Amino acid sequence: MFSQTVEYALRAVVYLADQAPEARTTDQISEATQVPKPYLSKVLQNLGRSDIVRSQRGIGGGVMLVKTPGELTILDVVDAVEPIVRIETCPLGLKSHGKHLCPLHRRMDDALAMVQDAFKKTTLAEVLAEPTRSTPLCEATKPRSRKRA
Repeated sequence: MFSQTVEYALRAVVYLADQAPEARTTDQISEATQVPKPYLSKVLQNLGRSDIVRSQRGIGGGVMLVKTPGELTILDVVDAVEPIVRIETCPLGLKSHGKHLCPLHRRMDDALAMVQDAFKKTTLAEVLAEPTRSTPLCEATKPRSRKRA
């Protein structure tokens, strides 16, 4: 259901949230998230255009979140790279359906609405704070702390 771009963006942002407020280089992000560096660069550009991340050059520079992990939602990240497209009119273009979706397309849109709502209600801080035996990142990653506001 979700593209590789969405997956990579979420990995990168969760890693940055875990490391916040410190900046991380694209090499560090790529290694920690196992996202190929060229692909990561494109994803980070999209996230930057949407004010999710910013980059800073020079010593101590790198990529960092614009907002705190408690202010950013999963939906913010998804919308920055590939927004969820709701079904508002008949995808088949049937004039008899128009804005009155058939039962199949109405159920598909209902599912999209539930995902959108769940993502809107979930902050990065919540993802990082959730008790679990496995971290939301790759095995090579060593999370700093599980406590986030």
